[in-house]
Amino acid sequence: MFKLALRNILRQKTHTLMTLAAVIAGVTGIILAGGWVQDIYVQLGEALIHSQSGHLQIYRQGYYEAGSRSPEKYLIDTPDTIRQQIAGETEVAQVMARLNFSGLLNNGKSDLPIIGEGVEPSHEVKLGSSVQITAGRQLSDENTFGILLGKGVAQALQLKPGDPVTLLVNMLDGALNSLDFQVTGIFQSFSNDFDARAVRIPLAAAQELLGTQGVNALIISLKHTEETDQIAAQLKQSLGPSDLEVKTWVELNDFYEKTVEMYKGQFGVLQIIILIMVLLSVANSVNMSIFERVGEFGTMMALGNDSHQVFRLIISENLLLGLIGGGLGIGIGVLLATAISAIGIPMPPPPNADLGYIARIQIAPSVLLLALGIGFTATVLAAILPARHVSRIPVVDALRQNV
Repeated sequence: MFKLALRNILRQKTHTLMTLAAVIAGVTGIILAGGWVQDIYVQLGEALIHSQSGHLQIYRQGYYEAGSRSPEKYLIDTPDTIRQQIAGETEVAQVMARLNFSGLLNNGKSDLPIIGEGVEPSHEVKLGSSVQITAGRQLSDENTFGILLGKGVAQALQLKPGDPVTLLVNMLDGALNSLDFQVTGIFQSFSNDFDARAVRIPLAAAQELLGTQGVNALIISLKHTEETDQIAAQLKQSLGPSDLEVKTWVELNDFYEKTVEMYKGQFGVLQIIILIMVLLSVANSVNMSIFERVGEFGTMMALGNDSHQVFRLIISENLLLGLIGGGLGIGIGVLLATAISAIGIPMPPPPNADLGYIARIQIAPSVLLLALGIGFTATVLAAILPARHVSRIPVVDALRQNV
């Protein structure tokens, strides 16, 4: 049956090419659209990971829900012991500590409420590949009293690199403490809201300000993002029933999950539209081909083939067309995706950001299988009704088409 179907496909060159063109266009469209959406997921995730959250964070129990109001109540007192335990995991690239605080930043004329992070500069530079220094330079381990300002903070207080500032915070015992710093640089991350309030100082200076040797969080950077869930599960098991909790970057970034859900919905609608377009295009070509061959099918039935065999022959032809068209569409789609990715697509800044990016087309196996499935399904579905109709035409009426 398939051998005969293949011969019929090769014989009906015009209709075969029309059908294949529709299938290839649909499959290629899904690959390009799906790859572009996948690239949004990847680039957005990496921007969040490498500007703020890292791949994983470890806190004291309850910090994630209430720690932003009282970070001093959720300190990890022995971070070095836990750090050594975590660093032994093969997929862990580095582990760094942060101490969070809030206070007032003064430029000598006015104050601005800020949220601050005490960081380990050498580690943060490696993690923060998505953080752009718009003026000055990064913090270094030698800058004991250097401070990095978010772009919005620098604009609000009209500060530039080299300017002196004073940071005023409440110590853990409730007393006020202040330290003088010098602006080393101004940074811009993925989030405008974060940049409008955030400052970073060396961890030692933050501990001196707050009067503690503890930290609020251990930030873990992994070698491969796709290993996040696996390493998180391993850490939860190795930490055991302690008072620590592990959060992944997805859990820490609610914005990412909402963005993914939005684009999944949009891509789902696009898939349905492409499926309908391919279905209609293929149906038109298939209908023309089948009804021009009614006399041929009548001859088959006159020679002893029953209507079921005619039906199976038509479906077999379209099965082959779907597979061939899907395969060619995947090949063309992958080539186009590779070419477009080599050039890049300049994209405007996403919501709540000022930084644009260069989009590419990701070649994702799941998208390739989806595209092949839609092309194949549309081709077969388009043939069912005309095949059923033709197979039920009386032999005498079908033979008249040969006259």
